[in-house]
Amino acid sequence: MKNITAGRVAITDFFEDRGFMKQVIAVALVLMFAGLHGNSWAADKPKNPKPATAPQMVEKGKAIYFKRCSFCHGLLGDGNGPAADYLDPRPRDFTLGTFKFRTTQSGELPTDEDLFRTVSRGLSGTGMQAFDNEVIKNGLTEEERWQVIYYIKTFAQEFANPDLDPYKKTVALPAKAADYNAETIAKGKEVFEKAKCWECHGKSGRGNGQKSFDRKDDWGFPIRIRNVTNPWKIKAGSRVEDIFMRFSTGINGTPMPSFKDSLNDDQRWALANFIKSLQHEPNDQLVLKARRMEGNLPDDPENPEWSKAEYIDVRLAGQVHVAPRWQNPSVEILSARAMYNDKEIAFLVEWDDPFKDTVHKGEMEFDPKDIMNPGAYSSYVAANKVIPRKLETFRDSVAIQFPAKLTEGTQKPHFMRGNSSNPVNLWIWESDLNELGQPSVKNSLANGFKQSSLRVMDKESQTVAGKGVWSEGRWKVLMKRPLSTKDSNDIQFVPGKLIPVAFNAWDGSNGEHGMIMSISTWYFLALEESVPAKVYVFALLGMMVSGLAGWWLVRRVRRDNKEAM
Repeated sequence: MKNITAGRVAITDFFEDRGFMKQVIAVALVLMFAGLHGNSWAADKPKNPKPATAPQMVEKGKAIYFKRCSFCHGLLGDGNGPAADYLDPRPRDFTLGTFKFRTTQSGELPTDEDLFRTVSRGLSGTGMQAFDNEVIKNGLTEEERWQVIYYIKTFAQEFANPDLDPYKKTVALPAKAADYNAETIAKGKEVFEKAKCWECHGKSGRGNGQKSFDRKDDWGFPIRIRNVTNPWKIKAGSRVEDIFMRFSTGINGTPMPSFKDSLNDDQRWALANFIKSLQHEPNDQLVLKARRMEGNLPDDPENPEWSKAEYIDVRLAGQVHVAPRWQNPSVEILSARAMYNDKEIAFLVEWDDPFKDTVHKGEMEFDPKDIMNPGAYSSYVAANKVIPRKLETFRDSVAIQFPAKLTEGTQKPHFMRGNSSNPVNLWIWESDLNELGQPSVKNSLANGFKQSSLRVMDKESQTVAGKGVWSEGRWKVLMKRPLSTKDSNDIQFVPGKLIPVAFNAWDGSNGEHGMIMSISTWYFLALEESVPAKVYVFALLGMMVSGLAGWWLVRRVRRDNKEAM
């Protein structure tokens, strides 16, 4: 670790002397993944009155900060803690006095309540966890949160300037919000277009308006435009009220401006409603149901027939099982559909990607041997370092994974490339081959975690066809194969069976290639079984018999009653 950043030797020594270094990445990963599941809105406001600032409060906050915050934000509050290089976005540098998420006007300091909200909620989609002790078990009490906030304010001298009182610069929410309905959403779409929000965020909100990585924030780091369709990626909250506030205050340190002076309240409410309408809430389905079709399966990823097949949302996370471990994945969710007939099965995989990466420079691929000081800590790949995260370097890619052989019961290979006794079958689609019009899917076999275990199968086994289309910041990739093959290392698709299925994804402009990728755990594929015609015949006969029996019984009862009279 000392070799990574020479300017931080003293800070690194501090952690090493206390035996913390082996825990840093584990802490960073826990915090990163904790941010994927959204904010806690219960922590918007403190339940008790804010305590007064006092030297003893600041001193207690310092102890808490050193123990709970300095891993990421650094002992000096400069955002250069030992875990900082491994997090994207990087932790905040408090010394500059620039804070993104506030209820104050553009360029102003946050209020204490703004800081309390951030510390309590955390920031979704980042390494900044929630610290509300009613939300997470290892959180901080309200008093402890105030203490650490008072200490954090000592890093920026602006907070000591009475002329910069943030409470005089607050932006209040209007007394009544615009109703969330089709009318306000339509008005918001008009505002979105007139204000040219699409120039950055793309017309569908997927962050694909950016054409290159030529923009940087005030801290000098590259900016990737936010995909607003993923609510967990909207850091300061995905509620309409939170989105309205971002339009009103802007995000300090970034190109996101305040629209308070250019758009009135009604326009900002409508715009917030439109952004809310773009958000996709993932479903929780675990079984991918392959729709039974008569006739030929679609050959085009954009064929409208695909809309008739049910989809599942698949969650992915960075590959952290084997070096080079990757905790900053770009593809965190994809959707999958499947259809089959009596001969073939086809899959449609879709995911958001703001850039169409169809170039792959093999000589730029990362060699795990290049990791400095091999070990559990340094085997993680630092964000924005070591590997190039830029355009026209690596391809976009996606893989569908199955067990090479179906097993009875619950036994499955490991979802990370199987193992020696339970290999997996991978269909790996590559965008550069697709762009060249060449066969774009490689049918491969893997029997272990390492990249070296992956073997492209022989020519006779390359029976998977693929086609990908990129449009408006989204890939649609179709893969098709016969239901059964002659190769014993191929998955064989059988109706009525629950077949494990998993996914891998690579975003080339995010530096992803080889083992630097997103992975999912196992989901399940089920081929819908066709219902034999005799089932319907028997059902109809059963209904007829039941009807006749009922008619006879009613007639018999009426006759008996008549005779009794």
